[in-house]
Amino acid sequence: MPAEDYSAIHCRLDELLAERGMSLTELSRRVGVSLVNLSVLKNNRAKAIRFSTLTALCAVLDCSVGDLLSYQPA
Repeated sequence: MPAEDYSAIHCRLDELLAERGMSLTELSRRVGVSLVNLSVLKNNRAKAIRFSTLTALCAVLDCSVGDLLSYQPA
């Protein structure tokens, strides 16, 4: 799969954080994922994500995977 195909997956982390009044720093602390890694995810530059990270994010943000990630083909 060409690298540009990854861009069809959009991470809504910014919107979810804003809705919950939570900072990326607080999320990092609560989830146990580095600020740098969350920033990569938030800015749609991630090429992969662990299920354990998805699970932790969904638990802390009280959301489903579909709330966090969406498919937006070009």
